[in-house]
Amino acid sequence: MNKGRSRGGKGRSRGAAGTVAAAVSVDAPFQKNEEVTVDIVGLTHDGEGVGRADGFTLFIQGALPGERVRAKVMKTKKQYGYARLEELLQASPSRIEAPCDIYKECGGCQLQHFDYPAQLEWKRQHVVDNLVRIGKLNVAGEGDGAPEGIIVHQTVGMEDPWRYRNKASVPIGTSARDGQLIAGFYARGSHRIIDMDDCLIEHEHNDEVIRVVKRIGRELGATPYDEESGRGVLRHVMARTGVVTGEIMVVLVTNVRKLPSSEEWVKRIREELPGVKSIVQNVNERNTNVIFGDETRVLWGSEVIYDELDGIRFAISARSFYQVNPMQTVALYRKAVEYAGLTGTETVIDAYCGIGTISLFLARQAGRVYGVEIVPEAIEDAARNAELNGITNASFEAGPAEVVIPRWRKEGITADVIVVDPPRKGCDPALLETILAMKPERVVYVSCNPSTLARDLRVLEDGGYRTVEVVPVDMFPWTVHVECCVLLVRI
Repeated sequence: MNKGRSRGGKGRSRGAAGTVAAAVSVDAPFQKNEEVTVDIVGLTHDGEGVGRADGFTLFIQGALPGERVRAKVMKTKKQYGYARLEELLQASPSRIEAPCDIYKECGGCQLQHFDYPAQLEWKRQHVVDNLVRIGKLNVAGEGDGAPEGIIVHQTVGMEDPWRYRNKASVPIGTSARDGQLIAGFYARGSHRIIDMDDCLIEHEHNDEVIRVVKRIGRELGATPYDEESGRGVLRHVMARTGVVTGEIMVVLVTNVRKLPSSEEWVKRIREELPGVKSIVQNVNERNTNVIFGDETRVLWGSEVIYDELDGIRFAISARSFYQVNPMQTVALYRKAVEYAGLTGTETVIDAYCGIGTISLFLARQAGRVYGVEIVPEAIEDAARNAELNGITNASFEAGPAEVVIPRWRKEGITADVIVVDPPRKGCDPALLETILAMKPERVVYVSCNPSTLARDLRVLEDGGYRTVEVVPVDMFPWTVHVECCVLLVRI
């Protein structure tokens, strides 16, 4: 899952390969606006260059490991500071020219200046660093060159790492220059919208939807939502594309229940987007930066669109969680099935099952699959998707996994394999306790956050499991995010 991040109070530095280490505790030797020469020794988890100058750590956006740069100090704390890249004195051989025109302003990608093979290497090392530093785990080949330990494979990358996202969700705003309606991603570290007509990691159909919605909105005089005043109509536009089916869904997120000129919106969208199958309005009247509200209504067409993953068909509604990179999702889920070691007789529990994507992959080779998810709408989608594919050996229940699974255990349901795919915050501690109590032979952990993964693996290892293998999968090329699939076995 693509599911914020915070920086700890202690200064940090990274070795050339990205290894995290505590910075030496020193008072800041530099003043604000002072220019310094900095050697870049690594990258942070959010893609900033980690620099060292006179023993002091500086975080510099846009700098890469191995580079020497001239930078202006912008802010200092006792043990680290932030600086702005002014000049490249020595460039990394992995530095490339970002192909996106708005890359330096937009916050959607963080690594377009870093060549793709180097990104894959850094993402693997980022996983290793977290396993060692946070999980205190032994990784094969790390530390003293220990040959034994967890095998961390090379990152599974894409042959063509562009145009992979099947969903785009962008805020609507007003141009400060001419007052026109705009739509695009936020600038780095702000809520200032960078107007966008073409995003190189989005499916072309999604880009087209955003361009069309902007044009229609301008011509109909639609008012963008203003965060400060709480006024305005249009908040976000979301586009979904079924990559296999070609079906398109358009979602207009509004600040009002009645969309002005709704019939004209539908007419124009249908005329300009021939592949559209669903036009949906989501109502969010709250003063919040959460995208969706609780009420969703179909303005035209179907409530869902359809897509396929590895021959399994999925119905996807406006608020369904569905992985945004279908090609890499198949690679990730195939690995999860492989690690589950299924022979056709096993009982599998899929915690955090969402709309049943992993569950249905597993069900093709398992005896029985039980899925649990806290979001009731997702469970409805999961049941519908099982029926859609004629899969009868998978069942689903809504509720917290740490509550439902212990009840299942009392009812006599025992798992040979438990699969978890939690959000960025990792597994609930009570779920980890439940796994340890149920004692499945295998645990397959699918993670979108290496730091919480490492924390949870430590708990499972202390409870009697051994982490065998980790496969990082590059689900989000040109960004700092990396997914992992992990196999644990009971000792």
